[in-house]
Amino acid sequence: MTPRERVLAAFEHEPTDKVPIHHLGFSSQAASYIIGREAYVGGGIQQWREAKALWEGKDAHKKFLEKSLRDAFDVGRAVENDILRLHYWRLNEKPTLKIDEFTFLFGDPNGRYVIRRFVPSSELFNIVEEHPPRREMSVSARFREAKKQISEMEDWLQNYQPRREEFQEIRFLMEKYGKEYAIRINGGTIGIGLSTDDPIWLMAMVARPELAARYLDIQVEIALMQIRYFAEAGVKILFGGCDIASDESPCFPSRIFRRLVLPRLQRVVEECHKRDIYLLYGSDGNLWPIAADLFGRSGIDGYYEIDRSAGMDLHKLRRRFPNLVLIGNISSRTLHFGTRDDVIAEVLSCLKEAKRSRGIIVGVSNYIVPGTPKENIKALIETFYRYR
Repeated sequence: MTPRERVLAAFEHEPTDKVPIHHLGFSSQAASYIIGREAYVGGGIQQWREAKALWEGKDAHKKFLEKSLRDAFDVGRAVENDILRLHYWRLNEKPTLKIDEFTFLFGDPNGRYVIRRFVPSSELFNIVEEHPPRREMSVSARFREAKKQISEMEDWLQNYQPRREEFQEIRFLMEKYGKEYAIRINGGTIGIGLSTDDPIWLMAMVARPELAARYLDIQVEIALMQIRYFAEAGVKILFGGCDIASDESPCFPSRIFRRLVLPRLQRVVEECHKRDIYLLYGSDGNLWPIAADLFGRSGIDGYYEIDRSAGMDLHKLRRRFPNLVLIGNISSRTLHFGTRDDVIAEVLSCLKEAKRSRGIIVGVSNYIVPGTPKENIKALIETFYRYR
């Protein structure tokens, strides 16, 4: 079977010639070890690289995009991923000021701006200063600002209409790679998460639910309009979701998820299915308190970022949700802190469940982070090669 055939068979719960693989993502350090050269993949490091390239000019930015695509493909092929991740983190905004090699200012130096600094050891490119400083604002002021932001977004949405040209790159990826591989395309996300949103929106879920509902409605309307163009581009699998849980529990009560998120997610699922697209939801953390709604009533087709260390387990999930496609369940924490034997045991346990149950795609559930021992990465790859 081709990788694409293998993945689509898994989504139909049909037998496959071998267990499908999808490792969620790679730090630049881990990927560089795998392909034997500096790899333009990763998280914050890719945002910093793009900021540098934009600062240096159009030719530099073009080279950045070309190398990023080539390296993402090469690392995916090297680890035998059946689902290719060809997009990593982006920050397509030219800096206003270069402070030093690792530090850039974005925005108006005399008005609203943020300063980001790259830390090579962690590969993060975080905001280290912002003006005006949001943390000094009162909660009530933050909510007033959020309400203003929502009104502006709603006004913008009145005139928003996706254009086919916006999806040109996706069409290119599907035409170039999509005949052989399943391609990971991000879209259809409905939710308010820990890392992707201002914390004020999580507070709004409980304290200002009408405001959170308006924010989620904007996500729904954008998703519904874009799904048509994803389908036209040949997209079969949409990777949606956001981090909505900690190791202990979701970040809001289950009744809030059921009232605010579930009906909106159902609308997006319905539109995806009309267009013959599978919709996945990904989140770290313990999702058991909302599992019946998220994995059952929502109608989503699959779940990725299955967080083993937070109690999410392939066997338990398969028993409770027999029709849900499951992707992942090898912990990046085990790769980072465990022994070689720990890694091998975890891979084998996931492969065992995948061979016993259909509809499972095995892989590392989150990034293979900087500092992960090379011998553990090697053990991961070799164990798949020998036993899948």
